[in-house]
Amino acid sequence: MSDDLKNKTDDYWKEKLTPEQYHVLREKGTERAFTGVLTDNFETGMYECVACGTALFASSAKFHSDCGWPSFDRSIGENANVELRDENTFDMRRTEVVCKICGGHLGHVFEDGPRNLPDGRQATDLRYCINSTALNFKAKD
Repeated sequence: MSDDLKNKTDDYWKEKLTPEQYHVLREKGTERAFTGVLTDNFETGMYECVACGTALFASSAKFHSDCGWPSFDRSIGENANVELRDENTFDMRRTEVVCKICGGHLGHVFEDGPRNLPDGRQATDLRYCINSTALNFKAKD
């Protein structure tokens, strides 16, 4: 199934996604900082890829980073559903975060995550900085 979604045409994604979602997920865009509806969401649940519905981040991994985008210290299942890719654009070296199932651009991961986690989890030192528009949130029942 993942190869099928990764090979969908631009027309398919333009019909399925809003223009902003298309720009972020398919053109590797970035939403403006502090504008995403999920940036300050700290309800219990799961964050999923807006394009294909794949579970990506648990709410327990979310933290407030003051960077303007939803931030997580880990993805689910040790990157079971995200792929990390080297990116060298705009004279910057970064690590891009992509949905493994549909290939959609989600954001970037940096090595400046929290050292002290309030719930006692072991720190990963990672900050997955993810575009809110690339995510759906499903609250836990």
